[in-house]
Amino acid sequence: MKKLLKVALVAVCMVVVSSFAKAQTKIGYINTNQMMEMLPEMKTLQVQMQAYQKTFSDQLATMSSEYQAKGQAYEAKRATMTDASRTAAESELQDMQTRITTFQSNAQKQIEAKSNELLKPLTDKLRAAIQEVAAAKGYTYVLDSSQTELIVSPPGDDLGPGVKAKLGLQ
Repeated sequence: MKKLLKVALVAVCMVVVSSFAKAQTKIGYINTNQMMEMLPEMKTLQVQMQAYQKTFSDQLATMSSEYQAKGQAYEAKRATMTDASRTAAESELQDMQTRITTFQSNAQKQIEAKSNELLKPLTDKLRAAIQEVAAAKGYTYVLDSSQTELIVSPPGDDLGPGVKAKLGLQ
């Protein structure tokens, strides 16, 4: 009888503890991409990024036009070239193509790094606002709905309006 009472007591405790744990978990969601686009600083950042990208695209255009010009000159003179000069010209064109490819790759990496550098203060600002609103409303978890498809998402758990108010957005 004592063992049955102990087992029943343990079972009741487990049910109470699991109910308490479920009551403590509150999950909210927010679309961070939408919030980032609404920040006024984002427009300035986009202009800066476009200007930064343009420097690379201008250099790439210059390199490409030079490559095309040399390629056309090579094609025009190819029939009259000696084997040594043809090999040298082909090698030069291949080197130019390699430099262009390397430049494109490096430019993409630099653009991505610059974008991350410029976005960091904005993402930190947004993250801090989300954390403050989540803490004030008692949310233990917040999902990013721009990264995850939410199948069920009650409007009451959307932290967007609270974060907008915190950031002074409309």
